[in-house]
Amino acid sequence: MSIAVHFGAGNIGRGFVGLLLHQGGYELVFADVSEPLVDAINAASEYTVHEVGEGGVDTVVTGFRAINSATDAPALVEAIAGADIVTTAVGPTILRFVAPHIVAGLGLRDPAATPLKVMACENAIGATDTLREEMATAAGDAWDAVSGRAVFANTAVDRIVPAQAPGGGIDVTVEPFYEWAIERGPFGDEPPRIPGAHFVDDLAPYIERKLFTVNTGHAATAYFGAAAGIERISDALADPAIAGRVDAALRETSELLIRKHDLDPAAQHAYRETILRRFRNPALPDTVWRVGRQPLRKLSRHERFVGPAAEAIEHGLPVDALVTAMAAALTFDDPEDAQSVDLQRMLRELPAAEFTEAVTGLEPQHPLFPRVQRIVESRQAEIAS
Repeated sequence: MSIAVHFGAGNIGRGFVGLLLHQGGYELVFADVSEPLVDAINAASEYTVHEVGEGGVDTVVTGFRAINSATDAPALVEAIAGADIVTTAVGPTILRFVAPHIVAGLGLRDPAATPLKVMACENAIGATDTLREEMATAAGDAWDAVSGRAVFANTAVDRIVPAQAPGGGIDVTVEPFYEWAIERGPFGDEPPRIPGAHFVDDLAPYIERKLFTVNTGHAATAYFGAAAGIERISDALADPAIAGRVDAALRETSELLIRKHDLDPAAQHAYRETILRRFRNPALPDTVWRVGRQPLRKLSRHERFVGPAAEAIEHGLPVDALVTAMAAALTFDDPEDAQSVDLQRMLRELPAAEFTEAVTGLEPQHPLFPRVQRIVESRQAEIAS
């Protein structure tokens, strides 16, 4: 049986990427650093992915095991050496810790074997390129010898997997909607078997459409909802004022996407409406605190707010609603989230211009910079009052 090694045995790993790989007939090897999770997976013979909402079905997953990548690296490397596919869903900042394991696995791989298919399934543009760069760094002088034993394809992934209710074991609750777009070119005539995934010649429109619609809209809903004292994402969008502000922000990102990628306007507007309906799904117990966490990352230069707003203003397109969403992000104050704590500390300690440059990565001469600096100054005035 073909083997797929997946880094990140959490809810996305089990409820989305792992599920589709299972449906493609792969034996799953999950790699994770959480000992309780690894033990729970190895103690089970199956788990169920529960789709909640209209058209949802239950799917039973079998044929899997887990390896603790922190304590049993040799077993993980051996699994990679014999695998057909390696995927990740760990977060872009964790890819540098994954890279050495894959490099070591390539070092043991038969040079005559079919190249290992490597795909980073992260909420980031060019995540597989990032992983490949981290692997090259980890390999050093040995990279030339092992790099030909793998092929690398960027992907765009989309499925809402909320925080899970306690007591569910390793079962996962997800929404029915999903999208997994994968670059076709690197695989030539032999793409991996992944039912439900679709292979495309140009991935950029899919990645940016997802990031600047789903991610922008989800985070905007979280920050507006948190500011209004609302707990659940679906309840936040039930508030007409919040729904209007989120819709306005996504209309701005839609105009950018239409112009940049020559998208069909009607199709993009329909996609935007689909996304908003997904967020309103009352069966998904998603909270503003889960979705809004890590605000510093989400306010960074190439992320869901500053990224599209910077490009939009460069094209002379409106950005008022995106800036309003960024202002809401500045109010996100969750003592349980380290980045939220850092955000509020930096607002107290740094001058507005210094904060703006440090957090957003914008250069002071960029046309978006003064717009952001003004909302920073406004938030600092609120904190000081």
